[in-house]
Amino acid sequence: MHQQTGKRIFVYFLLLLTFTSINNINLSKIKFNKVKNINILGLNNLDSEIILNDLKNLNLENIFFINKNKITKIIDSNTLVEEFKVFKKYPSTLNIEIQKTIFLAKINKDDKIFIIGSNGKLSKNDSTKNFPYIFGNPEISEFIKIKKMIEESKISYDSIKNLYFFKSKRWDIELKNNILIKLPKNNVKETLNDAFNFMEDIKIGNIKIIDARIKNQIIING
Repeated sequence: MHQQTGKRIFVYFLLLLTFTSINNINLSKIKFNKVKNINILGLNNLDSEIILNDLKNLNLENIFFINKNKITKIIDSNTLVEEFKVFKKYPSTLNIEIQKTIFLAKINKDDKIFIIGSNGKLSKNDSTKNFPYIFGNPEISEFIKIKKMIEESKISYDSIKNLYFFKSKRWDIELKNNILIKLPKNNVKETLNDAFNFMEDIKIGNIKIIDARIKNQIIING
C-alpha cells in the first residue's frame, strides 16, 4: 500500500515538472509590446516636443511595466505643467493630458526676468502680455499667498500693475490707475476691501497713495 502511494506521488511529480517546463517555454516566447507612440495634449508643438524627447530617452520598452516615477519626474520638471494624467492605450500608445499653468506675474531672479506660474514655478519670460511686475525678492510662496488674498477680496487682480514686497513680509500694490495701496502685514484681505470701498465712496481726483497700514485708518496722499 505504501509502495503504491509512493509511485503515485512520483508520477504526479513528473507530470508537474513536465507541465511547468512547457509553460516556461511558452512564456519565454511571449513578446510584450514596446511603447511606439506618445501623444501629448495641452501644450503647443514646441513645448510638447521638449517633454517628448525626454520621455524617449527613458527607452520605454514595455507598456505593461512602465516606471511611473520616472515619467512623473520628467513631466513635473517642466515649469509649464500644472497637472497631468497618463493613459495607456494598448497595445503600444501612451496618451498624456497636460493642464498648462496659468501665468501670473513677472519677477527678477538673478538678473533674469521670469514669469511665475500658478504652479509656483518660474518660466522663461517669452510672453508679450503685460503681467504685474513684482519688486523686491519674495519667496514664490509669499507671492502665491498675497495673490490668493487679492482674489478673495473686492479688488480685481487684473487691475494690478505692480506689487512691492518688503523684508518685513509686507506688501504694497499699485493699481493700473496709478494708485498705490500700502498694506499692513496682517488682515490683508479686510484691508483690501476697506481700500476698495473707500475708492468707491470718494472721487479719486489727485489721490496717488492710500496708506492703510494702521488698523481702522486710511491716510491719503496726493
